[in-house]
Amino acid sequence: MHLDCEQTDLELAHLMAHDSDAFNRWEAGQRLATRVLLAGIAAGGEGSGWIPDAFVAACALVLDDALANSPALAAEALVLPAEQVLAEEMAGRGQVIDPEAIHRARINLRRHLAAQLRPGFETVWTALAPSGPYSADGAQVGRRALRNLCLGFLAESDEAYLQASVLPRLLSQFQQGGNMTDVIAALTALANLDLSEREQALAAFYTQWQDEALVVDKWLQVQATSRLPGTTARVRELMQHPAFDLKNPNKVYALLRSFCGANPRHFHMADGSGYELASEVIIELQAMNPQVASRLARSFDRWRQFDAVRQRHARAALERIAACEGLAKDVAEVVGSALK
Repeated sequence: MHLDCEQTDLELAHLMAHDSDAFNRWEAGQRLATRVLLAGIAAGGEGSGWIPDAFVAACALVLDDALANSPALAAEALVLPAEQVLAEEMAGRGQVIDPEAIHRARINLRRHLAAQLRPGFETVWTALAPSGPYSADGAQVGRRALRNLCLGFLAESDEAYLQASVLPRLLSQFQQGGNMTDVIAALTALANLDLSEREQALAAFYTQWQDEALVVDKWLQVQATSRLPGTTARVRELMQHPAFDLKNPNKVYALLRSFCGANPRHFHMADGSGYELASEVIIELQAMNPQVASRLARSFDRWRQFDAVRQRHARAALERIAACEGLAKDVAEVVGSALK
């Protein structure tokens, strides 16, 4: 027998804030956040009228309890469902996936929480300032995660507050962070801000770490997943950068798989530019590494669940790949299955 107990928003908010079991609190928060965001997507992602006060209040309680309980849990509980997860939810409900509405809704919810909970984010960020040497133990990992989450939300503040209060902290953490986790967190936030400091930070990071391959992979990934306009063109530029090598799978994953799989707004651009870039790369890559090329091709798996304009561009990209002379078997199987 299947027992279906659909909980109301208020019940989920109560569980998110008060359940004695950490997993239950996290799960209730994710379910409620997903529900809120789906309502926002249905509204086109615009405004904040679709954001219930109960959800904001539950987030505030999680933040208020974070220092006394588990910073690590609070950090997990306050992470909003990713755009890819929301797309899966829409597809599972038989809805047409709208990557622009998904992106707008998620950003507007982050900005709303940043404005409503600013004092809490400020208090927790300040309280979790490092007070001793770096350690990789669980307690410090949780404290860093929550502090960086607070800084990320504060980076969604209005322009005046961002410039006066948040940007100096981002730059300080980027320049003086005592560990790569904090430095990358600051760089990631900067990569989503249309400011001159963004380019300066990216250039400085590469200059310092260009001889560390794994760190350079992080640098490529941060740029590939930026939400700023022009990211597709930036990825094309980075493909010509000395840091990138199409023959190196790690570089392909860091730049191109991150773009196709973790930046749905830009990969699924209505003008087809993301699909065109992916198809060009797959065609070139399949001759030297068909396994990696086939993994990139899987980014097209859900193309039929988008609107007619995006479907037309995706089909054209897939057909370009399928028509490639001597197409590797691994890629042909993925593309052929997608076109059936």
